[in-house]
Amino acid sequence: MKLGQAFKMAFKSIGGNKGRSFLTMLGIIIGVASVMTIVSVMMAQNKATLDRLKAMGTNRLEVYASLYNGNSVFDSLYDYCLYLDDYVEGVTPAGNYWGNVTYESKSGNSMDYPPEVYFGSDQYAIVNNFQLAEGRDLSKIDVDSYSNVCVLGARAARNFFDFTDPVGKSIQIDGVPFRVVGVYAEKDPDNDYSLDNVIVLPYTAARSLNQSVDMSQFYVKCRDGNALRQAKAMIEGFLTGICGDPNDYTNQKGYFYTYSNDEYTESINEQAQGMSLVLGGIAGISLLVGGIGIMNIMLVTVTERTKEIGIRRAIGAQRKSIVTQFLIESGTICGIGGVIGAAFGFLFTMLGGKMLLHLKTILLPSAGITLAAVLFSVVLGVIFGMYPAIKASGLQPVVALRAD
Repeated sequence: MKLGQAFKMAFKSIGGNKGRSFLTMLGIIIGVASVMTIVSVMMAQNKATLDRLKAMGTNRLEVYASLYNGNSVFDSLYDYCLYLDDYVEGVTPAGNYWGNVTYESKSGNSMDYPPEVYFGSDQYAIVNNFQLAEGRDLSKIDVDSYSNVCVLGARAARNFFDFTDPVGKSIQIDGVPFRVVGVYAEKDPDNDYSLDNVIVLPYTAARSLNQSVDMSQFYVKCRDGNALRQAKAMIEGFLTGICGDPNDYTNQKGYFYTYSNDEYTESINEQAQGMSLVLGGIAGISLLVGGIGIMNIMLVTVTERTKEIGIRRAIGAQRKSIVTQFLIESGTICGIGGVIGAAFGFLFTMLGGKMLLHLKTILLPSAGITLAAVLFSVVLGVIFGMYPAIKASGLQPVVALRAD
């Protein structure tokens, strides 16, 4: 039998039992759509997280350090990082303040995404990968003199001042006025929870807000990956001298620990891979169920077409031609189901990007994922159609011709 004839007979068989064929395909359709959606959304979420980390600044070290007597270690850490200028570009606290920001009749609390208020040093922009667009940045004088000044992120400036120049104007944070001295350039435009929706104050301005800020979290920006590793070791040694040996519980004055971007990236990738495997495995069960359904319906088909098989065997058809016919039929059913599932996969991936990840751009599965899912469905049809095909080819012509 020629392949063209085999495919023609396969489509004729599928068309002759449309309802049964669709129900048989349903498991494949659900499985392919689920796998495509889960893998695509997980990959997009992972990429968005890594892009956000990159936007926050590469070669960055996150430091947690606190003394049990309540004093902050930041001033000492700041001076030490100045000493490490061959390795370190900047250091800043990472404290934030949850207050209501207002300008004239506009209130941050009435906005869909209120601005986040951060306390920083004069090196906040360097550490967090901001570029100045207007005005000036925070200075060491602002910090030392407890000045009530601030720098706005691009989105915060747009939300409060529209397209007018905010430099020189004042906003109020819980009723305390802060003069805007600068605006950072936009770097995260496509995210609702944008890194641009920030207001940065000198960390000493916490006194004006009568706020005791938790000064136990800091960011250190290093010059490159090698500098980060060396700076991490030296900063840990320095903090051991201030807080005590973390392994010696009898003589500790405080605690500290550090994380690097590389550790975060590795952890995020591991979590994403683990979640993809688990969720992909759950979705793969649908494909397995669909494959079992294919085997079941092909066994029914063999029973229904026993006499036809007997006639073909009696006139000289070889076993391999019978096997080929049934494998093509099962592969075709799964292939059609895979194509329909891929179409639903595109739809669900787009919906997932909008509803789960809140992406402003349209999320689509990659060509590789789509092709792999469809090809896998065909392979699944061939695998699960193997037993019925071999059973059909093994029928004896005399027995098959006597079948009702």
